[in-house]
Amino acid sequence: MTKEELIGNLTNAVVTYKRDEAAKIAQQILDEGVDPLEAINEGLLKGVTLVGDLYSKHQAYLPQLLAAGATMYSALDVLLPAIPQSASNNKKTVTLAVVEGDVHDIGKNIYKTLLIAAGFNVVDLGKDVSAETISEAIESNHSEYLSLSALMTSTMFLMKDSFDLLTENGYRENITITVGGSPTSPEFAKSIGADHWDKNAQNAVQWIKSGAE
Repeated sequence: MTKEELIGNLTNAVVTYKRDEAAKIAQQILDEGVDPLEAINEGLLKGVTLVGDLYSKHQAYLPQLLAAGATMYSALDVLLPAIPQSASNNKKTVTLAVVEGDVHDIGKNIYKTLLIAAGFNVVDLGKDVSAETISEAIESNHSEYLSLSALMTSTMFLMKDSFDLLTENGYRENITITVGGSPTSPEFAKSIGADHWDKNAQNAVQWIKSGAE
C-alpha cells in the first residue's frame, strides 16, 4: 500500500469515526516508514477539518465532532511517541488559546504537542478563552508568541478582541501573534493584524522555530 493510500485511509477512519481502525492504520504508517508528522497533518487533521466544516454548516452535530476527535486521539496515541524530541534549548514561550465561544480544541492540542516536541515552553489556556484572560496571561508569563485558533466562522472574528486588548494594555508590540483554524485564511489574518497564518500545525511550528533560532 502506498503512503498516499495509508494517509487517505487514516482520513477516512476519522470521518467515519472508526477508532480501532485509525489506531491500526497509524501503526501501519509507522511500520512503512511514513513520517508521523505528515500522517498527522495530511491524514488526521484533514479528517477532523472535514468534520469540523460539516459541523460549522450544521450538517454534522456535536456527537459526530466528538467522535471524530476521539478517533483522531486513538491514532495520535500511536503516532506521537514516534516523533523525535528536539534537542533544542530554545525555551521560548508560546501561549495557546481557542477564542471565546469556541470549544473545539483538537487542532490546538496537536499544535501544543508539536511545539513541546520542538523544545518550546507552552502555556495552554484551553478553549473558550476570553480576551481578558489572554491579556492577563501574556502579562504574567511574558510569552514571545501567542497562537489563537478558531474552528467556527462565528468565533474567529473574536480574535481581534484579543489583539485590541493587548494593544490597549501595551503588550502587542512585544509579542508575535499567529492565528489558525479551518475558517481562517492569510487574508483574514492580515485584516485583523496578525503576524502570521499557517494552514496546519506542522507549518506553524516550523515558522515559529525559524523566528526563534
